[in-house]
Order: sequence, then structure tokens, then C-alpha cells
Amino acid sequence: MPDLHPSQKKILDLLKSEKDEGLSIRNIQDRIGASSPSVVHHHILQLERKGFLRRNPNNPGDYQILADNPDKEITYLNVYGLAQCGPNGRILDGNPVDRIPISTKILGFPSSEAFMVKARGDSMTPLIKENDYIIARATNSPKDGDIVICVDGGVAMVKKFSHWQDQIILGSTNTAYAPFIAGEDFRVEGVVKAVYKYSS
Repeated sequence: MPDLHPSQKKILDLLKSEKDEGLSIRNIQDRIGASSPSVVHHHILQLERKGFLRRNPNNPGDYQILADNPDKEITYLNVYGLAQCGPNGRILDGNPVDRIPISTKILGFPSSEAFMVKARGDSMTPLIKENDYIIARATNSPKDGDIVICVDGGVAMVKKFSHWQDQIILGSTNTAYAPFIAGEDFRVEGVVKAVYKYSS
């Protein structure tokens, strides 16, 4: 890895191998044989500055490895429309309607997993309105309560995801729309991480 001090490479390799452990500065010091916690702290700051690592500001033991190579400061995310997908279709299979530059520092996850959708309709108001831009993280494993970009019955949509017994329930934040049970072809494209309000 270019521009990495040997201790920085050790820290990065350790955090990759122990990504579920929530290692403290002291843990890292012991594992790599650093002379003091301040040395470890310095190298972690350098890894952040170089774009290899991002820390959760609310949890000092939560480190996110961005990539083997640093994430660029600006990335261009594909924007997809919420159009009919048809049988077995996916939102991400279609052609992007736009590409928008986004600072990778505001994503909180690797930009390679990010995509954008332009909202349609009013079923998710006031949270999400028509033409708002939605940033999502690509995944097909949402948790109950997540707002997801999904396809159901060949229709692409944004809904609140939850389980009831053995069924998946899709809800809206607009109370004018009743929740409904997802169909057999239901699939999740991603979980909503941010919404940028449209202003005409």
C-alpha cells in the first residue's frame, strides 16, 4: 500500500481481520506492539486523513475500512428512477437518469455500495417528498423499521420494512396509504441512508 507507514499497515490489517471486535486504542497498541496509545492514535488519524479508514464519532471502537485503496474525496453516484421494473427486474439494472457528485465523507460507508434514487409520489411524506434525492446503501438484508428501496410486483418503490409473523409488511409514512403484505417477488435493493430535499 503506497504512503503507509509499517505501523499503519499493521493497524489496517488488524482492523480488517478483527472488524467485529470493536478494538480500543489500547487493544490495538497491545496487538501491534506499539510503544504507546498516542502512537496508535497518531497512525489512526493518518489512516483517516489518507482515506483508508473512517471512525464512528459516537463509538471510538467502531472503525470502518473504506477499501484497500483510499476512497476519493468526491464520488459520482448513479441516480435511478423509480420506474416499472417488470418481472424479475431490478432498479440497478436500468440506465441511470443522472450522476451526482457527493463528498465521500458524508456517506458513512464505502461509496462503492452507494446509489441514489429520485423519489416519486407522496406515500412517504413528510419524510420523503416527490423529486427528493435519496442516498441508499446497497443491501438485501434490511432490519425491521428500515426505510428501503425495493421492488414488489415489478414496481420500484420506497417503503418502511417490517415483519409480522412470517410475512413482510411494507408501510408508508403518509397515513393516507395503508400498509400491505409484500408479494413473492419482493426484493430489497438498498436501505435509505440520507434524503436531500428537492427545491423547485
